[in-house]
Amino acid sequence: MKIYYVKKSVIVNLFAVFVLAFISVFYFNYGIPPVVRTFLNINRQLPIYSVDIPDKRVAISFDASWGSHKTERILQILRDKNVRVTFFLTGLWVDKYPDLVKKISEEGHDVENHSNTHPHMTQLSDSQIVNELKVNEEKIVKLTGKKPYLFRPPFGDYNDKVIITAKSLGYYTIQWDVDSLDWKGLNTEAIIDRVLPNVKKGSIILFHNNGDFTADALPYIIDKLKENGYQIVPISQLIYKENYYIDHEGRQHLNQNQ
Repeated sequence: MKIYYVKKSVIVNLFAVFVLAFISVFYFNYGIPPVVRTFLNINRQLPIYSVDIPDKRVAISFDASWGSHKTERILQILRDKNVRVTFFLTGLWVDKYPDLVKKISEEGHDVENHSNTHPHMTQLSDSQIVNELKVNEEKIVKLTGKKPYLFRPPFGDYNDKVIITAKSLGYYTIQWDVDSLDWKGLNTEAIIDRVLPNVKKGSIILFHNNGDFTADALPYIIDKLKENGYQIVPISQLIYKENYYIDHEGRQHLNQNQ
């Protein structure tokens, strides 16, 4: 019995280490899924992953924190397709490419907050979170004349403190329900295959401005979405601004009881 107990405990410990390692890797790459957050903390705060809407609207978003040489091509595609999207910009990117920030705004796209220095927000104090948001906000306002009110945490990394602090500054925290994984260097076909089958009404699609094959996949994705009856809008035109609730999957719903 004693030998069996030792062996069993070793197996249990190894399994626990494996599970923790898997969760750590998944969290680093994707953030903690809403269903896991529900299991861990039923009263937790959630960002908006998608929106429950009656019509076929979806939003395309681009995170920008590194590189710019593919951004002009993306903007040209969006002009050609007559589509407006949402760009989440870090302060570091804004500092390096102010002319592109102005151009993005002038062409009718949302210019929103992706933090100032792209940190893991959950590792920051309240005052540091405020600083990350306010410093970048001031940079964006200076260049565009418009105050951002959407916030996407870097790495998809958030907790209650991050969401509550962002909300106190007037921000809706935004995630995504369709991830292109374009930052991993997926080829054009792989990006298309990740995006199109997973889109539904109210989806928020995640791209990056400098993905290797993002601009190659984008025209086909836009055309197919339109062929399937979807209207592509900025996130600011997709979400509810008031009288809403967010379910355990991060889907935003209009509150019908008020």
